[in-house]
Amino acid sequence: MTIGEKITHLRIANKISQEQLAEKLGVSRQSVSKWEMDQSLPHIDKVLLICELFSVSADELLHNDVVIHRDTSGSSASEDGGAPRGNKYFGTDGFRGEANVSLTSEQAYKVGRFLGWYFASPLSGCRKPGYRPRIVIGKDTRRSSYMLEYSIVAGLTASGADVYMLHVTTTPSVSYVTKQDEFDCGVMISASHNPYYDNGIKLVNRYGEKIDDAAASLIEAYVDGDMARLGIDGDDLPLARRERIGCIVDYVAGRNRYVGYLISVASHSYRNLRVGLDCANGASWMIAKAVFDALGAQTYVIGASPDGTNINSGFGSTHTEALREFVRENHLDLGFAFDGDADRCIAVDEKGNEVNGDHILYILAKRLKERGNLDGNTVVATVMSNSGLINSLEAEGIHCAVTAVGDRFVYECMQHNGYRLGGEQSGHIILQKYATTGDGILTAIMITEEMLDNKTTLSKLTKPVKLYPQLCRSIKVTSKSAVMADEEVKRRLSEINDAIGGRGRVLLRESGTEPVIRIMVECESADDCEAYAGKLAAVIKKRGYCCE
Repeated sequence: MTIGEKITHLRIANKISQEQLAEKLGVSRQSVSKWEMDQSLPHIDKVLLICELFSVSADELLHNDVVIHRDTSGSSASEDGGAPRGNKYFGTDGFRGEANVSLTSEQAYKVGRFLGWYFASPLSGCRKPGYRPRIVIGKDTRRSSYMLEYSIVAGLTASGADVYMLHVTTTPSVSYVTKQDEFDCGVMISASHNPYYDNGIKLVNRYGEKIDDAAASLIEAYVDGDMARLGIDGDDLPLARRERIGCIVDYVAGRNRYVGYLISVASHSYRNLRVGLDCANGASWMIAKAVFDALGAQTYVIGASPDGTNINSGFGSTHTEALREFVRENHLDLGFAFDGDADRCIAVDEKGNEVNGDHILYILAKRLKERGNLDGNTVVATVMSNSGLINSLEAEGIHCAVTAVGDRFVYECMQHNGYRLGGEQSGHIILQKYATTGDGILTAIMITEEMLDNKTTLSKLTKPVKLYPQLCRSIKVTSKSAVMADEEVKRRLSEINDAIGGRGRVLLRESGTEPVIRIMVECESADDCEAYAGKLAAVIKKRGYCCE
């Protein structure tokens, strides 16, 4: 039994939340979450406090061969201690899959049932008998989003929670409203940049941050019918009755307040600025134009005719060709492409060139540093960021911390170290001063502000960034873990990296949101990138992992 498993077991058995344990120990909630996932170890002074708090010895806590078991009345922990397990449904960005195939309305109903019960139970830290949780929910424009929304709302109200519906809105708006209006939890129904037939359930806590892994593992237990892990006798959670059944509230006012917040962030008038917006036929299709119109810009919009099946199709941050051509043809000053739920932003300069997340991190890092707001003089990026970004930041005297791929890892690094800026090459940019998650529209505003402050063009702002040729390829496979464990694949990967030497790199990783393996090659020429990626893809196909 690992230290993380023991901490989780003791915390749940004593009916305290991660937030409460963090407060008692004087650390962040993210630190507790990382301990419980065995991603880091508590310092020795915190070990002693944990031992004192839970009445265990240091030997019991630190030695993996010692199993701790607390069998308290009404405990939520089963014999495995409720420790976060390898997630079956929840990836790096929520519960995601093809609608009615690997993510069904029945599962969505169960997620709602669990959340409505959990936030009124001691497991979440609730100490108020008869408490009615307040949960806010939004969705993107996929046809299946309506089906999943109604299923989740039915589950929430059946468990006694009051539900506030934002309707079609962006993921960052759900995060903002959850935190600002003091909801217990926020739910966003979206599969982000995935095609329309996929969907997902994203959950945020009362602070607007992604829900912790321990809570996600309990949701999975309930979805799979493992009531023992929840400390429940019987085959289901209790149903609310009579006046305890939850209410449903139309909460468009919350979405409007978020729009007002975005407008308030800008310090310039955008009058006479010609701005192109590509809304990916997704969640931002009304909000983005409303914000830029209010700021005075002349807005030109594409990808704003959602029909339920065209989200991300040929438009948005993963398909910038349409916006690049649109900017050139209409002689616009710049353009912004968002993904399906608008937590990402890719820009296009006045010449029609793509400005990706690495360029954006460079622009905003310089902006924050010049204003004395780049805490730690550090930007957080991921292993997928181009080496040219790191070199360009170093030339400006800025350090770059690197994490695994996924905005949650970027955010955790920022939280743990007190950094203010982080993001991914995909355009997922987190500005800690303004938001707890990536916000595409906010990112667009900050880029525009920097242009106007410097009275220059976007192409000139990005000119100092010298990125190396880089190729990213996604391969749909039958088993991501099998590919990563395959000895022949690993051998070929090693051979390619040896061949490139110090002139580049090759990365092979599992997607956290799709059934695909991603190959990233970075080296001296685009032709070499293509050749090396092809060699690695060929061995994956040869081994029989590719989905035809």
